[in-house]
Amino acid sequence: MWIFLTDSFLSIVDKGDPTGSTLLVRARRSGDIERVFPEAQVIEGAGTDYRYRARILRSQVADTIAESVRKIEYGNFKNQVAENDRHDAYFDVWRAMNRFQEGTRRK
Repeated sequence: MWIFLTDSFLSIVDKGDPTGSTLLVRARRSGDIERVFPEAQVIEGAGTDYRYRARILRSQVADTIAESVRKIEYGNFKNQVAENDRHDAYFDVWRAMNRFQEGTRRK
């Protein structure tokens, strides 16, 4: 699952925990995981495309993301993204999904 927050982009997957009690929360930018999960023990590297990752209890991930939804007080998500380069990256995703919605492809 990809989660786009105004100050963090996370990829959350169920990967490699035999007990099923944790999820792997991944990020591309330093600090993104910690902004959402301040107590997380973030590992940098590990040889995959996401530079940062942390194992977090499944229940904590669910509760924290749900709380983010409860706190929404804006009418336009993109306008709330303060970092210029993050805004531009998110806008690229928005644009790709708009083309997807319209059934068009990048030319």
